[in-house]
Amino acid sequence: MQKVFIIVGLFCCLHGSSQRIHSFRPLRFDEDYSLLKNDSLNDWYKKMKFTPLSKNRRTYLSYGGEIRFQYFYTKNEGWGDAPEDKDGYTLARFLAHADLHAGKHFRTFVQLQSSISGSRIDASPVDDNPLELHQVFSDFKINLASTASITFRLGRQEFLYGSQRLIAVREGPNNRQSFDAVRSLLISGNYKVDLFYSHPVTAKKGIFDDGFNKNTKLWGIYIVRNKLRVVKNIDVYYVGLWKRDATFDDGQGKELRHSIGSRIWNNTANWEYDIEALYQFGKFSGKTIAAWTASLNTSYIFSKARLKPEFGLKTELISGDRYYNDNRLQTFNPLFPRGAYFGLAALIGPANLIDVHPSLSLSVTKKLELGFDYDIFWRYSRNDGLYGVNGSLTYSGRNITSSYIGDQSAVNLTYSPNNFLSFTMEFTWFDAGSYLKAAGEGKDILFTGITTQLKF
Repeated sequence: MQKVFIIVGLFCCLHGSSQRIHSFRPLRFDEDYSLLKNDSLNDWYKKMKFTPLSKNRRTYLSYGGEIRFQYFYTKNEGWGDAPEDKDGYTLARFLAHADLHAGKHFRTFVQLQSSISGSRIDASPVDDNPLELHQVFSDFKINLASTASITFRLGRQEFLYGSQRLIAVREGPNNRQSFDAVRSLLISGNYKVDLFYSHPVTAKKGIFDDGFNKNTKLWGIYIVRNKLRVVKNIDVYYVGLWKRDATFDDGQGKELRHSIGSRIWNNTANWEYDIEALYQFGKFSGKTIAAWTASLNTSYIFSKARLKPEFGLKTELISGDRYYNDNRLQTFNPLFPRGAYFGLAALIGPANLIDVHPSLSLSVTKKLELGFDYDIFWRYSRNDGLYGVNGSLTYSGRNITSSYIGDQSAVNLTYSPNNFLSFTMEFTWFDAGSYLKAAGEGKDILFTGITTQLKF
C-alpha cells in the first residue's frame, strides 16, 4: 500500500501544479526543454525541467525519471516446464536522470536504474538488478549549417533504431538495455546518419557491477531519409555483430554476423504502414550464415466512427535452419530486439517463425483504450527449434515433425488520465500446439499482468 500512496501523491502533485509541455520520448535524452529558456518558470515542474546555471540561461540542468510497478501471474509458465508459481510476482523499476547542457556544444546525460523483483522464482538479472549506472555519456555538437549538425557521443547509452526489430531499449522487461559506445550523429535536412561502435551492457545482480562486456561487439550505420514523394520515409542500415559464444539449435561457438536491411514506413492521420526486410550473412562456428526476415505491419483508424476502431495486421517470415550438422546456418538472429515482442507475456522470440497477427483497438474514451489481438505461430523450419525473446533456445526441433507452435489471444485495457500516469491490464491465453506438446509438457498458458507507470 505504501507504493500505491507514493504513486498517487506524485500524480496529484504533477496534475495540480504543472502544465503539459510535451509527450515523453522513448529515449529520455531526446527530450528538449530549451524551449523553457524564455519562460517565467513560475511552475515547480518547469523549474525541474529547466534549471538555469548561467545568466544567459544557455547552461542549464534538467531532471526527470520514471517509476513502474507490475504484478504478473502465470499458470503453466514455460508451457508447464518451468517451476510453478501459485502467487505470482511483482516487478519494480526506478529510473532517475540528470541532463546538463553547457552552451550550444556540450552536454552530459546521467541516468540511474534500479530494477527489483519480488517473489520471482529464479529471477534473472534482467528482472532483479538493484542499482546501476544505466547511462552516462557526453555530447559534443558542431553546427554545420542552419539545418545541419553533427554530434559526437561517448559513453554508456541506450540505442533505439527504426521498428526496434534489431536494436531496442528492451522496454518490456524490468531492466532496460544499454551499450558502452562511441557514436556520430549527422542531421542534415531530411537526412539522418548514425554511425556507432559498441559493446552491449550485460545485466548483473549486484550493485554498480554492470561492467564492460568484452565478449560481444555491435557496430553499424543507420540512415534515415524522410519526406520522400512515393514511399514517404525510408531507412537503410548495416549492423555487425561479434559474439565469443553463441548458441543455436545447430551448435555453439563464435559468431560473426552482418545484417543489411531496409524499412519503408509512414504515419498519417488514419493509416500507418511499416514494411521491412533484411538479410544476414557471416560465419558461425565454421558454418556460413545465410538468414533473412521480412515483415509487414499496417493499421487503419476509422477516426469518424464511434469508438474510433483501429484494425491492424502484422505478419512476419523469419528464417530458420534448414538442416542439422551441415556447413550452413539459416537461423535468423534478432540481435537486441524489443522485449515482449509478441505481447506483454513475452513467450516467443523472433527467430525461425511464421507469424500472423490481426488486432483491434477501441477508444472507449479519450483516456481509456481497449485492445484485442490474436496471434498464430508456426516454425518456419522443422529442422530448427523455438527461441525466446532474448534469443536463447527454448526447445530443440530435433526429431519433431510438427511446425504448429500454437495461437495466442490477448485483451488489454489502458487508462491514461494524463501525460504522466498510465495503468494497463492484460489477459493472455496461449493455446499450445502440436510442436509444444511434442517438445515438452505442452500445457496451455494463462497470463495476467497489471502495470502502473509514472513518468516525470
